[in-house]
Amino acid sequence: MTMQPINNTLLANADPELKKFVLFLLEKLDQQAVQISELRQEIADLRARLNQTSRNSSLPPSRDGYRKVPKGIKKEGSKRQGGQIGHKGNTLHQVDNPDEIVACYPTKCTCGHEFSPHDTMIFDRKQQVFEIPLPKIHITEYQLFGCTCPKCGQITQGESPPNVTAPVQYGDRAKSLVVLLNNEFKLPVEKNKQLFDILYGCPMNEAVVIKTLEKFYEKLTPTEEIIKETLKTEAVGHVDETGIRIKKKLNWLHNFSTPYHTYLFVHPKRGKEAIESELSIIPDFNNWLMHDCLPVYFNFSQVKHALCNAHILRELQAIIDNDDKGTSFWAKQMQDYLLKLHGMDFAQRMQNQLVLNLEYSKICRDGLASNPPAEKVKGKRGRPKKTKARNLLHRLIKYKHSILAFAYNEHVPFTNNQAERDLRPAKIKLKISNSFRSDQGAKHYARIQSFISTARKNQKNILTEIYNTFQGNNFITNPVGFFNSS
Repeated sequence: MTMQPINNTLLANADPELKKFVLFLLEKLDQQAVQISELRQEIADLRARLNQTSRNSSLPPSRDGYRKVPKGIKKEGSKRQGGQIGHKGNTLHQVDNPDEIVACYPTKCTCGHEFSPHDTMIFDRKQQVFEIPLPKIHITEYQLFGCTCPKCGQITQGESPPNVTAPVQYGDRAKSLVVLLNNEFKLPVEKNKQLFDILYGCPMNEAVVIKTLEKFYEKLTPTEEIIKETLKTEAVGHVDETGIRIKKKLNWLHNFSTPYHTYLFVHPKRGKEAIESELSIIPDFNNWLMHDCLPVYFNFSQVKHALCNAHILRELQAIIDNDDKGTSFWAKQMQDYLLKLHGMDFAQRMQNQLVLNLEYSKICRDGLASNPPAEKVKGKRGRPKKTKARNLLHRLIKYKHSILAFAYNEHVPFTNNQAERDLRPAKIKLKISNSFRSDQGAKHYARIQSFISTARKNQKNILTEIYNTFQGNNFITNPVGFFNSS
């Protein structure tokens, strides 16, 4: 709000009471101008928050509500429903050696003749039914005998296998299923008990489930160390973090991953204290680090930083969606530019690197020109608050080389989706269980989920590898001669 200057001569000659009243009104107008400026900014911030979707922010698609496009509705130009041409598929196929064969012979002809076993039968076709066997607990009893030596008279007793230590206990296959259900399928402890009761008539109590998870956690200690050492040598490391609740308090699950390995750890803090702790891999990592621009990551000067462009594209979309002044043209240009680079052949990028860099800088300059600094409001202390558009532009300029890392380095991907995919199972578990009941329970989950994720990435059977770990080794600790549970 711009006020016309007051003629000082008129005020000097005015009645003292009138002069006092005018000055009072001017002061009020200045206060109102500050309030109007603040309210306008607050309205803009609230409108931007209301406009947030999974397309223009970090909100998950589940938060889109009725704005989310249902899966059954096809967008214009989208692919047809069902398997695409060239898709390998994953359907059932007949096997050569079925477990059971049932011969189906004709008994009576339509003319009334009844066939006998002595009639010649001609094979027509075969049909196979894939069925699961009736669930049943297999109980093995080890009977220990003793014998008196006829030579020395000493009594020698037979020994059960090393893993049989109690009069009654669950076997490693049953324990492996518990680990799989609790971590991979996010089943709460009580639901484990119910499932075992329904399937086998043998409810596994809560203490046994927790003890099983604790034992498996300890068995994975050498496996986790190998995963960590392997990750330290990778060309590109993806890092991210997400909030989890432990005993109803906010903690953080940190992730360092690649396409073949996953490492997760839990820490009460999100920033420097956690990322520089002994649990973190980053202090010992020296190659490309892909992240979402959390400032603390830039404290590590020994790594080469690459930024997630999925985050950048969403922020640019937010600028476009909340533009009411027609100044977001640069955001659309930057979106098109990044997507063009992403779709361009690597050799072509390298050949046109100078031109592409100049184009990037021009878009940033045009953006700054269309989004000038906010004017200082009279009566309001401090520097004017920067708009989201200007903040993003400054970040695009400052971290240009990190944003364009994917364009000129073959090993660096366009996004940090790898880290986000590896963290997503934790959010599903929290939606089911709401909160971890103890710090140790959260640590158990992190280590076990690291192993399960790594096994899946290497196309291993998860249940088999859990069982192998209970037996003593898995595909990581003994990659040549690991056990087979079949």
